[in-house]
Amino acid sequence: MFKDVLVRFALGTARVYRHVSRSPWQQTPAASRVTVRSFTAVKDEVPPPFDSSLLEILVCPLSKKPLRYNPDTNELINEELGIAYPIIDGIPNMIPQDARLIGKDEPQTPAQ
Repeated sequence: MFKDVLVRFALGTARVYRHVSRSPWQQTPAASRVTVRSFTAVKDEVPPPFDSSLLEILVCPLSKKPLRYNPDTNELINEELGIAYPIIDGIPNMIPQDARLIGKDEPQTPAQ
């Protein structure tokens, strides 16, 4: 019985292999070549600019106060809390855990 199952399996595999080896898409591999973009060659790409019209809509998710755009660091800044939200590929990342703390300009009190 095991011999019959093995023979049927071998014959079935041979039939499938014969059918697959004659398929038309495998006979012309040059026509189906796809060019692949190398990301190592893309080094000096300029990031997309931030749309400043979003400043009318966006607020800080923690304090609900308006944000200020800093083009030097490409961040949205909440001056009240001292938080800077990064802008990645033109999209503001408003997740508080990903924000960077910046030094607030607080008046210095003399030590007593």
